Formats: sequence, C-alpha cells, structure tokens
Amino acid sequence: MTDPAEPAGERGTRKRVTNYGTGRVALLDAAVRVVARGGLRKLTYRAVAEEAGVTHGLVVHHFGSRDTLIAEAVDHAVRSSLRVNALDTGTETVDGFAAGLGEMVETGPDLQAFQYELLLEARRRPELMPHLRALYEEYFDSATRRLSRVLSRPVDRGLSRLVFAALEGLVLHQLVFGEREVTEEALSELRALLEGLSEDPGDSAGS
Repeated sequence: MTDPAEPAGERGTRKRVTNYGTGRVALLDAAVRVVARGGLRKLTYRAVAEEAGVTHGLVVHHFGSRDTLIAEAVDHAVRSSLRVNALDTGTETVDGFAAGLGEMVETGPDLQAFQYELLLEARRRPELMPHLRALYEEYFDSATRRLSRVLSRPVDRGLSRLVFAALEGLVLHQLVFGEREVTEEALSELRALLEGLSEDPGDSAGS
C-alpha cells in the first residue's frame, strides 16, 4: 500500500529500515521499540512505519487512530510481559527465586523500557492507568504466589511488595547501567534473606 501522505517523487527513494514484518503483531512490536526509545509521546503512525520498514498507510490501515494504536500497543506489551515474567521461572526453592531476571532484561530491554515509560506517562494520562493496574496486579499476584511456594508458608502483602520492589529496582538499574553481574550479586543477597525468613518466619507470615 502506498503512503498517501508521501510525495510521488519520494516513493521510490525512501530509505527503508530492516523489515520486521508487516502483520499486526510485528507493528505492535515496532511500536514497543519506538516507545522504549522515545517515550509514549513519540508513538505515531510514521514512527511505527519507519521502525517496521513499512508504509505509513499500512499502519493506518491496521489501527485507524492513534488512540487505538496506543491502546493496542499497551495491551500487547502487557501480554508479552506476562509471558516472560521472571517470577514464574526457576525452581520451587529459594535458590531458584527470580533466576531468570537478569536474562529477561538482557533479552527484552525494549519491553522493560516500555513499561517504565508507561508508568511515567500514566501520571499524565489517567486513561492508561487501568492497563497499568492490570499488569501490576498480575505481577503482585505472581510475586505472592511464588514467595508462598518457595517459603512454604503464606506471604502477606507487605513482604510481597517489598520483594517485588527490590526486583523491579534491579530491572531498572540493569536496564540503565547494564552490569548484569551486579543484578546476580543482589539476587544472591535477596535469596539469603529469604532463606532466613523461610527458616524463621517470625511475624512476617500472614494470618
């Protein structure tokens, strides 16, 4: 499909980037990459088209409006994030807790960056909050379930949120600074703390 907004003389000379595919999912993946680099305000038909190596008109054809593009990109990122959730990887022991965290950041940095951009943008665009809340409720539930299994006891909300916040901070720091080895060192310390809770629950267990 020819981009109707593109002058005829430029159609044959437009520089094309690597073509990741022209299907809807490929365009949504391109949208995630655009937001990861430039924030949600940079998410336009033309930016997605350039990233995916397709015409502006094709993106319009698939999504119809920018609001639809934003909503579907957010939904796509949420589904993708839940599929690669590091809390649901590893063994059922403290030693294996969040074992895939460092690799998750290395292999999917754009997806992680998209989520942080969404967090910031939701403060300015309240309509994004339901998407964000749905994603994080899944994360919180996953953290609670996983901790309950590895500690072999009920886990209250405070402990679950504390551990999740530590993991999210590690993701952000690795995303910005690299240093996966620091992530792994911090995870070892976190597991040691959890091991102590497993051996001596104290007052942390839920009633």
